[in-house]
Amino acid sequence: MTVRDVERDAMRRALALAVNGPVGYNPQVGAVILSPDGRILAEGWHRGAGTPHAEVDALSHLSPEQARGATAVVTLEPCNHTGRTGPCAQALLAAGISRVLYAVDDPGVVSAGGADTLRAAGVEVEADVLGDEGRELLASWLTVQRLGRPHVTVKWAQSLDGRAAASDGTSQWITGAAAREDVHRRRAAADAIVVGTGTVLADDPSLTARDGAGALLAHQPRPVVIGERATPADAAVRRHPRAPIFSSSRDLARVLNDLRREGVHRVFVEGGPTLASAFVRQGLVDEVLAYVAPVLLGGPRLALGDIGVDSIGGAVRLALSSVERLGDDLLLVAHPVTTPPANAKDS
Repeated sequence: MTVRDVERDAMRRALALAVNGPVGYNPQVGAVILSPDGRILAEGWHRGAGTPHAEVDALSHLSPEQARGATAVVTLEPCNHTGRTGPCAQALLAAGISRVLYAVDDPGVVSAGGADTLRAAGVEVEADVLGDEGRELLASWLTVQRLGRPHVTVKWAQSLDGRAAASDGTSQWITGAAAREDVHRRRAAADAIVVGTGTVLADDPSLTARDGAGALLAHQPRPVVIGERATPADAAVRRHPRAPIFSSSRDLARVLNDLRREGVHRVFVEGGPTLASAFVRQGLVDEVLAYVAPVLLGGPRLALGDIGVDSIGGAVRLALSSVERLGDDLLLVAHPVTTPPANAKDS
């Protein structure tokens, strides 16, 4: 089937409408209903959990006569299951829609299949219309669907010999200004910044994202403090622009699931060696950022502690994706690999 220019324009409009919806557990979705001659009849978007989906929202503005024979242009494949609302594929069929175009396939095991349902009922369906733009819009949500939890980046700063602090516990500043500015930029790209109570008690961090002059950046990650010890009433984190989340759970997978329900897609962990090691040990790390300064500290305060590795065969293998120089420091970005290295031998 040929996608008309007017339909591509309608998809661009649907993508713009989608961003009106909240970022969270549910995807941002927009929809446009076109007449057979290409006129926009109605528009809609998803306003959050429990509200009508974008297609149903758009159809609600039309009479049955207007919808019959029309084209639905949607940013995400119409869902095929009943949750808090009914299946959008069935709503489109009931309205008499004759043609459906969408940008991104629904990755859900339960919710996918709307396109096949529509085709089986005789509706013309065109997938991947402005798919790249649609996937860009839904990038963080799609990552959560793939992982089943938020994406986790673990960051630490270390000396050249792998220490996160000097023997007396001091750690400010191992790295220079350029590296610290890069950290704040990455904080601002996250939905939540996670630390342990040890870091809060030792350093009293504000956990804000700031520019080089110290001013708050436009987007602030929500602070999350994990640990059994109480956070002092006058701690800097309690003055964060966003209300902190406190958790005493040692089950980090459960913590991540709780954050997902809060609409968190990207987690930035920079809470010290104990917490970083726990995320690695529990297999919950998707990206590692290691800022390495050309200094030597010696002593016992390693950037990572026990991560459950007893022998070289059990090493957590990483694929190095980039190395960047930041002033006098280096930033190494790496991702865990799930397959053994090519030269690995069976024992």
